[in-house]
Amino acid sequence: MAELLERVQGPVRTCIGCRKQGSRSELVRLVAQGGGSSAVLVDVRRRMTGRGAWLHPSEKCLALAIKRRAFGRALAGATETGAVERYLMPGTPLVEAEAPTGKPSKPESGSEN
Repeated sequence: MAELLERVQGPVRTCIGCRKQGSRSELVRLVAQGGGSSAVLVDVRRRMTGRGAWLHPSEKCLALAIKRRAFGRALAGATETGAVERYLMPGTPLVEAEAPTGKPSKPESGSEN
């Protein structure tokens, strides 16, 4: 462990997904949006106010953090990770909540019979 700390220059942070330590330059800083919102924002410039959490920029660490419910613990109840998912996986559509199934309120055109 001491070897790792000697090798890394500057402040050491812990990823909320995999729980491994790394330098600030290896991790992405996340903050809660505030104002009663539960959204998690990516602090690209690492200058936003408030408590920060750190995450490796990988799908694996993101999945682990979601599975472990680490966002809510690290950022005081912030659980909406849409902005983080879009940042780490550009071009990948977010999984939207499915519409309730059942009969439509009006029949589609041509299917009245």
